[in-house]
Amino acid sequence: MTKEEKAKQYEMIAKEIAAVIDGEDNLTARMATVSNILHHGFEYYFWTGFYVVDPNKPEELVIGPYQGTLGCLRIPFGRGVCGTAASTKTTQVIEDVHAFPGHIACDARSESEIVVPVLDNSGALIAVLDVDSDKPAMFDEVDRDGLEAIIKASF
Repeated sequence: MTKEEKAKQYEMIAKEIAAVIDGEDNLTARMATVSNILHHGFEYYFWTGFYVVDPNKPEELVIGPYQGTLGCLRIPFGRGVCGTAASTKTTQVIEDVHAFPGHIACDARSESEIVVPVLDNSGALIAVLDVDSDKPAMFDEVDRDGLEAIIKASF
């Protein structure tokens, strides 16, 4: 898939997500829909889902809606790719997860990963979107731009 084709695919998926979640206020329903549509929209997506900030442990992420194999149940802020995205509130694009310091191997088949922070209107972190591929170096700036736009429009 070329970068142009990938960008067009993100645009189509963004429109589909917007249409499906229009008028839905429930955060879980929105996350479940976003993860489902994204997961089935790209063949290189191996695991697609959300880790939500635990209101009882505000420095920890807990598994939320997802598609794919079993995920980690909890991830502390600052640990692994998801925890780094949570603590820095910045998107992480990782070509080789095995080379990432402190990587958490929820599924050993994961090779590359992108994690996008989900912020509320005040800028507070509410979750992260985590997408893994079982192929190395599958995510780039097109994925970052597409996913960040979808997250911004959806939450």
